[in-house]
Amino acid sequence: MDYKKLKSGTDIRGTAMETEAEGPVQLTDPVVEAIARGFLCWCAKRLGKPASRLQIALGRDSRLSGPRILEALCRAFTAHGAQCLDCGLASTPSMFMAVLDLPCDCAVQVTASHHPCHRNGLKFFTKEGGLDGPDVGEILEMAQQGASPEEAPGGARKACAHMDQYAAHLREIIKTGIGAADYEHPLAGFKIAVDAGNGAGGFYASQVLAPLGADVSGSQFLDPDGRFPNHIPNPENAAAMESASRMVVESGADLGLIFDTDVDRAGVVDRQGREINRNRLVAIASAIALEKAPGGTVVTDSITSDGLHHYIEATLGGVHRRFQRGYKNVINEAQRLNALGVDCPLAMETSGHAALRENHFLDDGAYLVTKILIKMAALKQEGKDLEDLLAPLEEPVEAVEVRVPIVEEDFRARGSQVIGELEAYAKAQGWAIAPDNFEGIRVSFPAGEGEGWFLVRLSVHDPILPINVESNAAGGAAVIREKLRAFFTAHNQGLDCGAL
Repeated sequence: MDYKKLKSGTDIRGTAMETEAEGPVQLTDPVVEAIARGFLCWCAKRLGKPASRLQIALGRDSRLSGPRILEALCRAFTAHGAQCLDCGLASTPSMFMAVLDLPCDCAVQVTASHHPCHRNGLKFFTKEGGLDGPDVGEILEMAQQGASPEEAPGGARKACAHMDQYAAHLREIIKTGIGAADYEHPLAGFKIAVDAGNGAGGFYASQVLAPLGADVSGSQFLDPDGRFPNHIPNPENAAAMESASRMVVESGADLGLIFDTDVDRAGVVDRQGREINRNRLVAIASAIALEKAPGGTVVTDSITSDGLHHYIEATLGGVHRRFQRGYKNVINEAQRLNALGVDCPLAMETSGHAALRENHFLDDGAYLVTKILIKMAALKQEGKDLEDLLAPLEEPVEAVEVRVPIVEEDFRARGSQVIGELEAYAKAQGWAIAPDNFEGIRVSFPAGEGEGWFLVRLSVHDPILPINVESNAAGGAAVIREKLRAFFTAHNQGLDCGAL
């Protein structure tokens, strides 16, 4: 078993149930136990505590393989004297909060986010936040080498209802933020529909919204079911968002909320069934964050639109720093800027990962929608709604993403080479290359030549060159794609350019 293949950015991910397409299980019990021992060794090195003195919180999403993997983790941890706090079905953000609330030394969440139901994975947290990619690589290397602390007596496992505490924390934020006359029921009179996609997010309807007086009767797919029988729990998935939009329209809700499997991401649907997702969601989060940090900087990933850039800077009076894909990259950049004295209250990816400084820069879909609900209530007092907040946002007429597979074994080297060749080609054509781009190459075109932009970058995890194209003119995206097709026709070695 090559443990390095299980690394996916800042997570560990692999097959946890055998399928015909992907073959045997990668995250077997022995593999999970070896990773657990590697994590204990990492904790001893980085936290300065032997395994026998560690308290570790454990949670999982609704995947069918979750209980088995959590059992394997507990076996390994308790064999070395660690105390395991079993939080059961839990959201990923709640597991970081568990480190602060319980308290405990660290936490592990069993999840593969929006990936198919036969896959699963692990995320690790300390009081500093989620582990970074190099930390995960070090844990996997230790597991590969068979690293293990000494076995010790006294290890134990006990149930922990931390999700109740986490839900109460969110309820208190809403009560304080709205400050209604009926303090205990600030959402009375609102109908809010939740689509949990049969993941871990059903608690938000039953434990947060309903106790605050909201009518949640229009909600759907709240029961955890690791087969995900209704739709993929992913706010970026078109079918999932269409389902959430129908939910809102058919139930007559004032607002719809949709979570991914482990609730670190969210999407929103307005009362007319229109999606508030991607650039629109970043815009609302920016408006909320900059209220308390006027003139502050918002860090986003690289594929955000020109309209969002104008909205943050011209409408909100903030500064927009368009950085790299990968939610951890965006969060790390925001933290770096704050350490330098730059007022940066928000880091957000268009995928829905939103991390606010006031919430420990934790990407938490439940916290994001909590802040949006407070804003919705404030707007209602002014006779407005969320769409009024978004009215100044200029949205592209056309937007498309094309994914070009890299078929060479060393895909990173070939992908980087292609981007370098495209940059030289763009300069030779006299194209306007964005000077403030931190990932791949971004080029803008004036009216008559596509009236928009493209971004070509190398995927964070996969052997793919994602190409994003946006245009402010009907037919403009096709004009820009044709310009790219001319380049890729001449530079197609090691690429499958059929999608272009």
